[in-house]
Amino acid sequence: MTRRVLSLAAIMAVSMASACATLPEDPEERAEALAINDPLEPTNRGIYDFNMFLDENLAEPVAQAYHDNAPEWFRRGLHNLLSNLQEPYTAGNDLLQGNPHAAADALGRFMINSTFGMLGSQDVVAETGGPKSHKTDLGVTFAVWGAEEGPYIMLPFFGPSNLRDTTGRAADFFAEPTGAVFSSVGIGVINNVTMGADILDTRAEHLDTLKEIKRTSIDEYAAIRSLYRQYRDAAVKNALNGQKDSHTPRPADAAAASPAAAASPAPASPIPAAVAEPSPGQGSAAPKDTETKPSAVEFVSPKP
Repeated sequence: MTRRVLSLAAIMAVSMASACATLPEDPEERAEALAINDPLEPTNRGIYDFNMFLDENLAEPVAQAYHDNAPEWFRRGLHNLLSNLQEPYTAGNDLLQGNPHAAADALGRFMINSTFGMLGSQDVVAETGGPKSHKTDLGVTFAVWGAEEGPYIMLPFFGPSNLRDTTGRAADFFAEPTGAVFSSVGIGVINNVTMGADILDTRAEHLDTLKEIKRTSIDEYAAIRSLYRQYRDAAVKNALNGQKDSHTPRPADAAAASPAAAASPAPASPIPAAVAEPSPGQGSAAPKDTETKPSAVEFVSPKP
């Protein structure tokens, strides 16, 4: 219920802000605004500042304390368990995207890890050479079906998005299998617990990544916007490619030892001070799902 209220509040905020969006009158400024596809930029920047205030004063300190005090085996186990709970949702979207083999991988991972991996806290499938975890969602499904991404949106609490992905978040209310099961048997409180655990897990996993973005970016907001678009572009490409990257070994040992390093955008050099944004609708040399997750640029990012 908490997730639904927060998501509905975010969507209502977008609707109200959209009514105030106007394009510049100057032709050059108008063309630049259309290329960036961020008509709500003044509002978005205000929401970004609000999200950053919450992050710096609440999410980051708690995540840092968790990272510094919880043993690595516990953090890795919690991360695996939360990822395992998302496998049925991932499988459903794989089917909607026309990727039955990827759906079978996700369901197989869920059943095997839930049975032999201590409810999914251990990824026995990947550890024994099976398919790696892959992530997808309804926003990607809509993209595969041909929906345009729409304007860039900064959601309160949730962070970067666009019109297509925000619509996907709304539809997620009815699409998450495990959450529906918990609610149907009277233990819906588990959904709130997993939401809080997921926020903690994802923020702790990307402590170093976000610090690096803040340190090296001239314009944090523009850098986050670009990284989010690159990530979503890569997610759509992976879906159109049948999620074949889930069969490719990750840069494993180093990533397992350092979750934040695994989440980093990953060239050898640091994140550039200014990040060039791809034109809307065009492909980009985006990081793959195993390198950067949306949570790397979403400061409070409960999964659907």
